[in-house]
Amino acid sequence: MADPLKLAFLGCGNATRMHSKTLAKRPAARYYASRNGARAEEYRAKFNGAGAFDSYEAAIASDVDAVLVATPPDTHLELTLAALQAGKHVIVEKPPLLHSSDFAQVRAAASAADRQVCVAENYFYKPLLRVLQDLLAEGVVGDPLFLAFNALKTQQIDDWRDDTTVAGGGALYEGGIHWVSFAASLGLPELTVRGARPAADERPERSMLLTLEYGAGPVGSLYYSWEVPSLFHGLRISRIWGREGSITFESNGIYVLVRGRRKRVIFPGLRDIAGYGGMFDDFLRSMRENTKPSYDLDLAERDLQLVEQAYATAGVS
Repeated sequence: MADPLKLAFLGCGNATRMHSKTLAKRPAARYYASRNGARAEEYRAKFNGAGAFDSYEAAIASDVDAVLVATPPDTHLELTLAALQAGKHVIVEKPPLLHSSDFAQVRAAASAADRQVCVAENYFYKPLLRVLQDLLAEGVVGDPLFLAFNALKTQQIDDWRDDTTVAGGGALYEGGIHWVSFAASLGLPELTVRGARPAADERPERSMLLTLEYGAGPVGSLYYSWEVPSLFHGLRISRIWGREGSITFESNGIYVLVRGRRKRVIFPGLRDIAGYGGMFDDFLRSMRENTKPSYDLDLAERDLQLVEQAYATAGVS
């Protein structure tokens, strides 16, 4: 495979804008595809891309090595399968598919094409997650008992996310799935969830409460909302309590305060606080070596199944 890897973005929106900045510092030649040729050219010029396409089909049929599916969720399966059939590796934005049952099709197509499918779950690569995994494995607070994740914020939307047939779900599906993945990846026993929704008539949902049960281990809660103000539009505090202390952390990952067998303050790192750098480093390696990424399809399916579990128990259709 040529170096740098040639990657085409399918869709020119916020995700493409954000990922372009991360990939600009990595060995990847970036191409841009949109149903609007002028918009694709605008993004190519703005982010110093290598080329532009006036359709997704043209990008998939080109000589690029991989595509990044950054369109609304209702198109993810179709574009992923088309790219695999054309022999391309695929990075698909989160949430990846409308239904967890769709993963079987994607696995079969990826195997037939001998190509990798990477799901852009940046929370799996956050430095904060690594720190918490290590602390829990070390047993700094003894046996963990309770976890409380605060993911409350305000987020104004007026686009395809208002249409569940396009978006696939509401706030939990679109954004809360990142936190579901985070909670499921701490190294604790297998997670099951229950969902509850504040009384409201509007659809899709904008706020959800999840109760978390880790097998025979700890229990917890995840508060997720797009309609609750937070300090500085996103500064929030979460905690883990154990029999011998507690871990308090800023939900984004600015700091971690440990009060347990040892007291310490940890700064996981601001440079890649959102995990995008680590994520793309892993994905580029995965595609060059044609080996599974660390966050693979099994984990992505697990996370979507947990969101479906939350919706089913909350009565959200």
